[in-house]
Amino acid sequence: METDIYSKKHLIFGCGNILFGNDGFGPEVVSYLTASYAIPGDVLALDAGTGIRDYIFDLLLMENKPETVIIIDAVTMPGKEQGELFEIDLPSVPREKMADFSLHQSPSSNLLAQLVEQGVNVRVLGMHTASIPNTIEPGLSPEAKKAVPKAAEWIIRELKDLQQHHLMNA
Repeated sequence: METDIYSKKHLIFGCGNILFGNDGFGPEVVSYLTASYAIPGDVLALDAGTGIRDYIFDLLLMENKPETVIIIDAVTMPGKEQGELFEIDLPSVPREKMADFSLHQSPSSNLLAQLVEQGVNVRVLGMHTASIPNTIEPGLSPEAKKAVPKAAEWIIRELKDLQQHHLMNA
């Protein structure tokens, strides 16, 4: 299944560590999505765990890139409510999350920005969490659990919009 990243047009990566509370949001969304929806054949939904950087780096080196990469992750963003979903503009990725997507934790080496420069449509859906525990605490907060189906619905809408756009440009 992981080798499908080399052949699918649209990739969905759920990021995070399921052992650290709401940090497991991304993997939980992927699990819900694949259990609740029929995923089109040109789409791969993958629990990337804490290995998203390796996947993105592989994508950068591929000759035939996917059209779209959607990343789902839990982030701490000032001014947001616990469990609130929002799309993250790449330049606005919080500093503490930059390490997930960067080789050297600096904007100049941001792998996601490099993917965009190579023509890939990169979308990041964040779910605000007040904090990520420093100790093992599996399981999402009630607010994060409520956000899981909403995030899956957002992904399905995005995939439908991509298909519509593709049909109109064919």
